[in-house]
Amino acid sequence: MTNTDIQPIAALAQQALAPKEVEPGGIYLVATADGQVQTVDLTGSRYTGRIERKTGTTTVRDATSFLTYWAKHRDDASEVYSDVEQLTVTAVLNAHARDEADFGDHRLHLQLRRTTAWEEWTHLNGRLVGQDEFANFLEDHLPNLIQPDAATMLEIAQSIKAHTKSEFQSSTRLQSGERKFSFVEDVKASAGAKGDIAIPETFKIAVPPFEGADAYTMVARFKYRIDRGNLFLGYKLEQPEERAKAAFADVLKEIADGVGTPILNGSPA
Repeated sequence: MTNTDIQPIAALAQQALAPKEVEPGGIYLVATADGQVQTVDLTGSRYTGRIERKTGTTTVRDATSFLTYWAKHRDDASEVYSDVEQLTVTAVLNAHARDEADFGDHRLHLQLRRTTAWEEWTHLNGRLVGQDEFANFLEDHLPNLIQPDAATMLEIAQSIKAHTKSEFQSSTRLQSGERKFSFVEDVKASAGAKGDIAIPETFKIAVPPFEGADAYTMVARFKYRIDRGNLFLGYKLEQPEERAKAAFADVLKEIADGVGTPILNGSPA
C-alpha cells in the first residue's frame, strides 16, 4: 500500500476520533483511540438541570410541620404509617396506587424530640440524691410544679437546703398527708437546736413530653432515706411512659384529622 493510499484512510480515522459537541439529555456512543466504544449518559439531572421526580425523606419535629409538608406534596395514593413504640409517623407520598406502581421513595417522617424538661424529670425519676442536689433541682424546675404551687415548693426547697448540715433522726407521716422529718442542728452540743421539715407525700408537675406538644400532668411521689443522719430525697413519677404515649396519641389524632386518610399501624416497606 502506497502513501497515496494511506493518507485518505488516516484522514478518515482522525475525523472519527475528532471531538464532537454533544447536548445534555441524550445518550451517546463514543469511539476511543484503542478501537473501543463507550457509552456516555447525559440524561441525569446533573446534566439537564431538571429533576424528573420528587425523591428523598424529609424529617419534621411536630404535627403542624408534618401537615404543612403533606398538604404540599401528597397525592391520592399517598399513605401514612404510625409506630407507637418508636413514636414516629411516616408518610409515603408517592406510594403505589391501586392499579399502578410507584417508586415509594418520596417520604415524610415525623420524629418527635423529647423536651429538655421531660428528659431531666425522667432522668432523676426513682433516684435518691442529697438534700442540696434535690433542693437545687426543685428550684431549677419551678415552672413545672403545679401542686403545691411553685411558691410553696420553693419554700420547701429552701428549707431543705438550709439544713444540709443537720442530723436527721426520724420521719413521721402526718394526718395532713405530709411527711415530717425531725433533725438536730448540732449533735455535739448538749442542747442542740431541734426542728423539723414537712414535705408533701405527693406533688404534681406539668411537662410537655415533646417539642411542640402540650404539657401533660404527672403525679410524683416523694421518696426518702435516712442514712446515719443524712437525708436523701427523690421522687417516683407515676407511669411517665404512659403519659408520653398519651401525648403521642394526641399528636396522631391531630395528624389523622389533617390528612383525611386512615393511618396504618406499622412501618412502610
